[in-house]
Amino acid sequence: MRYFFLIITVLFPLIAAAQLSAPGTSAVRHTAVNDPVFIYCNSSGSQKGTISAVSPRGTGPFNFSWYIWSDITKSFSVSLKNEPGVMNSSVNNLDEGGYKVQISGGYDTSLVGWVFIDKPYALAELKNRTCDYVALKGKALIDTFYYRNLSTGLPVKLPNGVKYLWSSNPTSIIPFPDLTLIPQTFDPPLVDVTYKIQVSDSFGCVSESSFPYVTITTKADFSVDPIKGEAPLTVTFTDKSVRGSIYTWEFEDHSKDSISYLNNPDPHIYYKPGEYAPKLTIVSDKGCVDSLRLDPKIVVDPSELHIPNVFTPNGDGMNDNFMVESKSLRYISVEIFSQSGLKVYAFFGEGETLRAWKGWDGNINTSSIKASPGVYFYIIHAYGWDDIDYNSKDYRGTVYLYR
Repeated sequence: MRYFFLIITVLFPLIAAAQLSAPGTSAVRHTAVNDPVFIYCNSSGSQKGTISAVSPRGTGPFNFSWYIWSDITKSFSVSLKNEPGVMNSSVNNLDEGGYKVQISGGYDTSLVGWVFIDKPYALAELKNRTCDYVALKGKALIDTFYYRNLSTGLPVKLPNGVKYLWSSNPTSIIPFPDLTLIPQTFDPPLVDVTYKIQVSDSFGCVSESSFPYVTITTKADFSVDPIKGEAPLTVTFTDKSVRGSIYTWEFEDHSKDSISYLNNPDPHIYYKPGEYAPKLTIVSDKGCVDSLRLDPKIVVDPSELHIPNVFTPNGDGMNDNFMVESKSLRYISVEIFSQSGLKVYAFFGEGETLRAWKGWDGNINTSSIKASPGVYFYIIHAYGWDDIDYNSKDYRGTVYLYR
């Protein structure tokens, strides 16, 4: 019996409170004596309230008499509506305040409810901007509601809280969008966006404010092709910058044309082997400056020279020519002699001639006469674009010709 009494004690206020309802509310709270507080979101600016009542007991019909709370008399002394002989009753087009319904007939009781019209306030503005950052300024206000202590007539504050959230469309970086009303980003958008702040309160009511932002930020960007190869390496630079007006390219090789002021410069030739990190600096028509240094770097291969000791000019498409393996050579000189001292082949090449060279095909002095199988002597002299001189005894030796 003790447990049954406890259950009735806990549930009875909830059962009684449920006899008042308010269609279309955003939230329902309760006073200290468990009277319902109905919250309406006022998104339209013209929201009114409605309260419906049914008798918690009895078989009906019932008489419903409605009253409005008066702060002057500190009681429900203002008559609103009388509706006799019905099973339920409603009052609508209600302003904020307290309402009481007296039920009589099949059962006598009174029910009290409160109506509040809620509209948070939001304001989004631009606080400041430069080429490097954007600072937003927001305002977030929520309504404060007071119901009345029915015994004393004194106001009692209804707890409420505020939340806010910044966003943008298209999406851009906004640091701590829900922690500060004045967020500042040092990653300003590169495209025009609409900034928006959304303000909400504990009752689920929401207000939004937005403004269009026209960006002034500039960003330096470019691509290169190729990024690696032997000297001389011709590299094409393609501008991918945003809002660049004035361009300065620094190719970092200290050549006579190591700087260009074109937005898409002519292809640049790197002659010296090494690593290069060219830099682009741009200025927008608003005076905003940005720069980018290439990473990873352009790599121009160091010079190399490797000499084979055998080749087989038999027409099978494999190792048919005596061809040195080389990289980044400024020029090369090749002379080949028979064992009797007869020069059977000579070549000197640089630039395009060197790049087109296919090596010695095993014919004597570019004729159709085929050199006999055996040992041949070579003398090779080459010079690299990195100023390495290939002219030692290591580049004088023998090669074997097999057919």
